[in-house]
Amino acid sequence: MFAPPDLGPKPRLGYTPNPLERMSERRADAAYVGELEAAPGAAAYVIAGENIVLNRLADRLDPLFSLPAARTWGIEESVLLGVTGGHGRFGIWIDPGLATALKARDDLFVSDLRSLAVQGLVDPDDLAAIAEAKALLSWHARHRFCSVCGTANRAVEAGWRRDCPACGAQHFPRTDPVVIMLAIDGERCLLGRQTRFPPRMFSCLAGFVEPGESIEAAVRREIREEAGIVCGPVSYVASQPWPFPMSLMIGCHTVALSRAITVDTSELEDARWFDREQVTAMLMGRHPQGLAVPPPIAIAYHLIRAWVEEGPGWTATIPIVSS
Repeated sequence: MFAPPDLGPKPRLGYTPNPLERMSERRADAAYVGELEAAPGAAAYVIAGENIVLNRLADRLDPLFSLPAARTWGIEESVLLGVTGGHGRFGIWIDPGLATALKARDDLFVSDLRSLAVQGLVDPDDLAAIAEAKALLSWHARHRFCSVCGTANRAVEAGWRRDCPACGAQHFPRTDPVVIMLAIDGERCLLGRQTRFPPRMFSCLAGFVEPGESIEAAVRREIREEAGIVCGPVSYVASQPWPFPMSLMIGCHTVALSRAITVDTSELEDARWFDREQVTAMLMGRHPQGLAVPPPIAIAYHLIRAWVEEGPGWTATIPIVSS
């Protein structure tokens, strides 16, 4: 009988869950938003381009600033992220060019979001809220002009819409759907690596969902394009917000119907079949060749681990489609 390997407690998936109540029904209420801003418990996460600004305290890093403190750096954009414990939480975008000077200050710590997550430098609840702030504020930074007529537009509804004063077009934040999937052939799974990956790291294949395409179709297309593997049934496993800059990773398992790998070298550096024993060693950091999988903050880790722990006889138990 199969005994699942002891991989230790399951870590929390990075950037999830978000503890903030988003209060979407109150965003258009300027008086309500103003009350949240004026309340003593209001606080903000400060984003400077790809950098997150934090307070350096004696025993920890604190990512929250009072609104007056955050405003001393000049606000280029401010958004209402939500409410927790009755207190408003905001995201504030400052000039990315300030990051270098802020890094030199002894009372501050400035780093990118991925490093904060991998190194566990902030509380997971804050990490999820920062991810929301970074994604939304990055969208604002890229959409300051109307895509219909080119006129400079303005943020409304507490930062959750931009309106064009010339043509009246309304622009809403967009999230790009990305499928990330583990193709499974009995006791083997398919992993690949890109040149940008750390040395010896392999991961699940992934790609953007195209217009007019379903999730399951995107899963099959991406695996066929990148590795030449034809796949059948697709199972949804979990999703993860991925604020680089503003994607949603849709994690799936799928059944491989073919086995011969043909690597698209414009997409991947390598792709291989790995058996359960090899993948277990990779998860535990004990692979004899030093091969590894992504860290626990990434949904790829959780997709891989779920298959390893499922054991022999895995089937697509939560099918999006059956064929």
